[in-house]
Amino acid sequence: MTKEELGTLILNSERQLYSTAKTILINDQDCADAIQETIVKAFSKIGTLRNDKYAKTWLIRILINECYTLLRKSSKLVSLEGMSEMTEIETDQRTDYSDLYRAVNSLKEELRMPVILYYIEDFNIKEIAQILEITEGAVQKRLARARGKLKRNLQESEELTV
Repeated sequence: MTKEELGTLILNSERQLYSTAKTILINDQDCADAIQETIVKAFSKIGTLRNDKYAKTWLIRILINECYTLLRKSSKLVSLEGMSEMTEIETDQRTDYSDLYRAVNSLKEELRMPVILYYIEDFNIKEIAQILEITEGAVQKRLARARGKLKRNLQESEELTV
């Protein structure tokens, strides 16, 4: 893959990169930082891409690793008082979103990530398995568990509003 092709892929994947980063990182600024680092690493490591067919999967995997790196760094810097303040701010910001969005975000990350990649980003099971570095069966199992939890959460929230 040439650098021009990689640039085109990045531009075409802009929305997917952001929404994937947003599933791991809450702060928009952190998402932007992770995406920038991903772009830099992708251009510097373009030689490690073995098959152009998997370029998008490779790019998303780099992004996920960058998001986790950012989380590790930021977790060392935030105090417990800061965490409670951040949680209050995040809760206030999320009150405007739909029940489904809140239900998806309430899932553990191991269930949330496959849901976002499958239903929002339109990756198939095989691609998700490669991105998350798990088996295809594990992806299917996580999707099934997530659907069950989402169904229960949405039914409970509907019962509360009725």
